[in-house]
Amino acid sequence: MKIFKEFEGKTAFVTGAASGMGQAAAICFGGLGCRVAVAARNPKALETVRAIRENGGEAIFVECDVTDDDSVRKAIETTVKTFGSLDYAFNNAGCGADGKNIPFAPLTEVTESDWQKVINTNLTGVFYCMKYELLQMQKQGRGAIVNNASIGGLRMAPGFGAYGPSKAGVIAITQTAALENADKGIRVNVICPGPTEGTGLMQDSIDAGAQDAEFLKNHIIPMKKMGTTKDIADAVVFLCSDMAEHITGMAMPVLWISTARLQSVQMSGGMRLSPLTRVLCST
Repeated sequence: MKIFKEFEGKTAFVTGAASGMGQAAAICFGGLGCRVAVAARNPKALETVRAIRENGGEAIFVECDVTDDDSVRKAIETTVKTFGSLDYAFNNAGCGADGKNIPFAPLTEVTESDWQKVINTNLTGVFYCMKYELLQMQKQGRGAIVNNASIGGLRMAPGFGAYGPSKAGVIAITQTAALENADKGIRVNVICPGPTEGTGLMQDSIDAGAQDAEFLKNHIIPMKKMGTTKDIADAVVFLCSDMAEHITGMAMPVLWISTARLQSVQMSGGMRLSPLTRVLCST
């Protein structure tokens, strides 16, 4: 029996698909037989399209700025016009404090521009995407949406400005949409990734000294290894699959962290914690 055969001939729309989690999910959808709309602002997403096609899949690049309502509307319209339907969506595009592009700072020092950039991308962007995805899926009477939040949406961390609030908002809007569409054949869930290798946000945080990969693996990740973008893609595919047909409105952690172990390390003294690992033990 072929697993996930329900994906064959269906259409998946993935934002932030030029790299990282979005790219991994798009390639995974393509490998399962989906026709994939690779949505991004960065033309680098053409590499994702090429990878899908080289693997025998079907994909198109759709230029999409998730902070622009009209851009999102046109991206969804292009996807449906090209492939005839919209069956799955992974709303992944996001940004946050990384010590490089957006500084770590207490709320009183966060600039309005940095606040708006994070909220507009992470929360308003998901709202725009879901609005047009849901309208199409309601016409079809079916569909599955997965949004990308973060462990940071479940546990607030000082110094991360709008990031935690924006991701908590993604969880809330996901559950709202799940309730509103449960009787329409549409499921809406959200993943909450922990520390994950292969993403720009994680690498920028490491480069800025805000993250220490070895410390995370040795002291706060019980499985002793970082998550990968493939782990995220697998979770997304599962939530879209028929295996999850009775799951909706769920906030699913991917790679949980042990704050109890982190507290023990911190209380023992002698170890300098990075900004992120230090705040995780306070929740």
